Amino acid sequence: MTRDFRLLASGQTLSWLGNGFQTVALAVAVVTHGGGAGHLGLVMAASVITMLAGTLFGGVWADRLQPRHVMAVSDLVRLLATAGIAAMFAGGGYHLPLLCALTVVSAGAGAFFSPAMSALKPLLVPAQQLQRANATLTMLQTACGVAGPALGGLTVAAFGAPAGFAANAVSFGLSGVFAAMLSVRAERGPRTSMVSELAAGWQEIRGRDWLIGGLFGATVYHIANGMVLVLVQVIAMHRLGGAHALGWISAAEGLGGLLGSALALRFQPRRLLRAGWLALLLMPFWALSYVRPGVLTAILAGAIIGYGGLMFFAVAWETAIQDRVPQAMLGRVASWDYLTSFLAMPLGNALAGPLSARFGVDRVMVACAVVLFASSAAQLLIPGVRTLTRTTEPDVALAPA
Repeated sequence: MTRDFRLLASGQTLSWLGNGFQTVALAVAVVTHGGGAGHLGLVMAASVITMLAGTLFGGVWADRLQPRHVMAVSDLVRLLATAGIAAMFAGGGYHLPLLCALTVVSAGAGAFFSPAMSALKPLLVPAQQLQRANATLTMLQTACGVAGPALGGLTVAAFGAPAGFAANAVSFGLSGVFAAMLSVRAERGPRTSMVSELAAGWQEIRGRDWLIGGLFGATVYHIANGMVLVLVQVIAMHRLGGAHALGWISAAEGLGGLLGSALALRFQPRRLLRAGWLALLLMPFWALSYVRPGVLTAILAGAIIGYGGLMFFAVAWETAIQDRVPQAMLGRVASWDYLTSFLAMPLGNALAGPLSARFGVDRVMVACAVVLFASSAAQLLIPGVRTLTRTTEPDVALAPA
């Protein structure tokens, strides 16, 4: 891998670890200061709404400017906002409006960072190594998703919530330094209006059946998955032993993600997108395992298999976009992709309670599993999904025999 890729991977590993510290610190800080679930939900909602509002604009600016510059500035803003939260709690104060405001600032910067990173990644490695690079980053992110909250919990328990926020602020600072050290440059054309550039990104999506079909399919998928992610916690708490079971399930999901990423690192079929959608068909069986047989061992096995398929799909999807979408459009296309997730997941989260109260948890879980399967399987009917091949041959040294 190139020097620039190693810099990006190092910076992101630190940032992903830091995010795990903040996840724990935020919950502990708000609850211990008397905020409760209502305040915590308000802060989280402010973050999601900001991401919704900002991600498309972030995609435009990622395609207008050098992605590394957008990333470095975004990290600087997030460092300052997170340091402000740490200072507020370290001073013994708790002001919900200030916490929400700082969260909005940090989330807004994140809405610019993510499309810029998507636009940058294909510039860091030769085209034939794109899948390997994506798999490596996915593996690192999955590992940090497990290690970050664990380390954050130990830190917050030992030194308090401000230390967790401070650790995340430092991680943003280091990530920004690594981004500023990148040497790669993207070619940038003349600018038009914001609306015109947003429309151009959407036209790029509409011109590819596999891409627009995938976005609509992912929207349906994420609504169902949003419900599942709420209901699995309810089932774990009421039927499987509570927090102990949740810990084991989280570990199994992380292990599955690592295995799926490792598979994507080694298995490089020419029709990668088709293989990705086929792998995603494993996720519904994880959801069904909570109903039948409904025992922890089966659920753990389902989590490993299902999340393995999910992470393999994530690598395949991202690689296909990088492989087929012009580099000058990648930021905008990525922002539309992120927007579908931001819209659909909270909707699914919100529907989980009312639907399970009306029809029962098991029936909703089965229905969601059917939707997960159907939305993935339907993609295989799209000609572009079945026929899309890599524009370059994969790395021979990593391809399967």
